[in-house]
Amino acid sequence: MTQMIQFLGSEAITSYQDARVVILPIPYEATTTYRKGCENGPQAILDASWQLEAYDEELAHQACHEVGIYTLEPIADTRINPKLDAEEMLSQTSSKVKELLIDGKYIIALGGEHAITTGLVKAYQEFYQESFTVVQIDAHGDMRFEYEGSKHNHACVMRRVVELGLPTLPVAIRSICQEEANLIKEKQIPVIWDRHIDSDPDWIEKAIAQIKTQKVFLTIDVDGIDPSLIPGVGTPEPGGLTWNMTLRFLKRLYEKFEVIGCDVMELAPIADSVVSEFTTAKLVYKLIGYQSLTQNWF
Repeated sequence: MTQMIQFLGSEAITSYQDARVVILPIPYEATTTYRKGCENGPQAILDASWQLEAYDEELAHQACHEVGIYTLEPIADTRINPKLDAEEMLSQTSSKVKELLIDGKYIIALGGEHAITTGLVKAYQEFYQESFTVVQIDAHGDMRFEYEGSKHNHACVMRRVVELGLPTLPVAIRSICQEEANLIKEKQIPVIWDRHIDSDPDWIEKAIAQIKTQKVFLTIDVDGIDPSLIPGVGTPEPGGLTWNMTLRFLKRLYEKFEVIGCDVMELAPIADSVVSEFTTAKLVYKLIGYQSLTQNWF
């Protein structure tokens, strides 16, 4: 098995103590229902990150040099332990994230399947002891109560978040079941539907206006982005955010709110193609850049 490497490689050599940002790989996969392989996503992102330019032309900075980025060893790794159950994965995830929060780190978790996000969000909720909004970029609602016999299926993750009593903002949604449609109506969840985004130049400000907390946790299932940009996903859906749409929304989100942490999930690399992992690696670097800009780390 390929050894985990540092995000951006030699461009980002720093110690854990000196790093403001930590990358947490969580290569867990147990409930994929269509195309498998997301447990290989974190490694593929890290490999691809070596091909990124350290200089961000939009921000006019080299975030990796000025901020400090440290990549941790993976946890909840089903490539090593394929029988790892969901409860143990969530326990490992929450425990590690709380440790990092105590150390004052800004965490970007790399999945792995979207079920991981429950463990992340629970850790943040226990640490902050106050409400925050979970902003979800995704093609799917992920709000089923149970799927294929599991409450911790990747198709149920946002239902678990709703049950934690946290407000959510799903963005770019274009595939739900009847059960999810009923829940959205019952809970009055302010979904930003993909079909409305393309025709509404003000969609970003309308989305931002739905967030009523100062703190935000950001979860990105990369199938929320147009599959022509990131085809390597488990359950692709036509439509989705373009690259520039995604960046405009994220930058505005970071400007307006305190983004306390984030995850990037569900990349499933395609053999003989590096488009998906390179785009995802660049997305991760943009998240680091936007956090750095708003926190005055430059």
